[in-house]
Amino acid sequence: MEAALAHQVHGMGTALESPTWPAILRDEAEAVVSRFSAAGRVERLTWHSPRPFSAAALVETTGGAFLLKRHDGRVRSVAGLAQEHAFIAHLAAAGCAVPDVMRTADGASAVTEVLGTYELHRQSAGTDLYRDRPSWTPFLSHAHAHAAGVALARVHQAAQGFDAPSRSVQPLVASFTILPAEDALAAAEAYVAARPALGAFLAGKAWRGQLQSLFAAAGEGLAQRLGDQRAVWTHNDWHPSNLLWAGDGTVETVFDFGLADRTCAVHDLATAIERTAIAWLHLGAGDVVADADAALSLLAGYATIRPLSAREIETVVRLLPLVHVEFALSEVAYFAGVLGDGSAATQAWDAYLIGHAEWFLSRPGQMFLERIRIGGRG
Repeated sequence: MEAALAHQVHGMGTALESPTWPAILRDEAEAVVSRFSAAGRVERLTWHSPRPFSAAALVETTGGAFLLKRHDGRVRSVAGLAQEHAFIAHLAAAGCAVPDVMRTADGASAVTEVLGTYELHRQSAGTDLYRDRPSWTPFLSHAHAHAAGVALARVHQAAQGFDAPSRSVQPLVASFTILPAEDALAAAEAYVAARPALGAFLAGKAWRGQLQSLFAAAGEGLAQRLGDQRAVWTHNDWHPSNLLWAGDGTVETVFDFGLADRTCAVHDLATAIERTAIAWLHLGAGDVVADADAALSLLAGYATIRPLSAREIETVVRLLPLVHVEFALSEVAYFAGVLGDGSAATQAWDAYLIGHAEWFLSRPGQMFLERIRIGGRG
């Protein structure tokens, strides 16, 4: 109980904060786990996750070790989780090392209780080396970046043949509707219109002009390039703390498919680079914030499994300044709508959506992109 009461989570900066979603307690875990009969009876809770958008805990039971995750019902419904669980099942059938999602007696992979929507995964193989590091921070080594590239290519291989439609509108999903559109601003307006809380937050702000400036500066020709790509379900949150590691430095298990949706391989690659090769939390603090060699290591690892053409490399480079835009909008909608936190929504808009794009347009950002462009050619 004391550990749960003292629990803190990663904030939007480098400091730990009090959680938005309270830590899972033992009686709560017992009630939920009992609905998954194959999991056994709860013996103890051994760890609470510091990730901020949900509550999760490692639970030891008479049937083994499991990760229990609770979502607010406005963020994930049973149906919403079923979409990503179907993708996980497809990857597992194709030989990809992913979590074993537990099911109830009637076959449900998620359940609803008083405090939210729950999913239960058997603890996967591998060491969680990055579990205490904030998400979207760099790899500890270029060797890890290379290994992550290999694993990402294997996920893309395994994803072939999963032809489910795109996910329904819900918070915190990396959808793919704006950048592939010939009129990106019109697509962004449609995105906002489908999310009333986001529209209310943006009302009275010059957001259309800000987006149009970014699209004009970095989006030329993107729609055609993305139109040439094969649609496939992708992970969309590829960073080292979503990977479990083997003793030899390779990736043993891939997890956390909460942002997965139907995009394309180059979009997933660009997302992976944007989230792992730039130390965004230190931007402006005088530190080196970008590591093009880490990006190139990830691409090199990927190419050992799925070789990349010069056009694909160039598309990744062109995507990088804007690849985060749609998920950033989803974050703004989450903070403004689900949490009612206007300050966090403003930070997500200004520092994340606009700030990241503007960095790529700066001299250091352009140098970073050129290094990838040249180095990616081999």
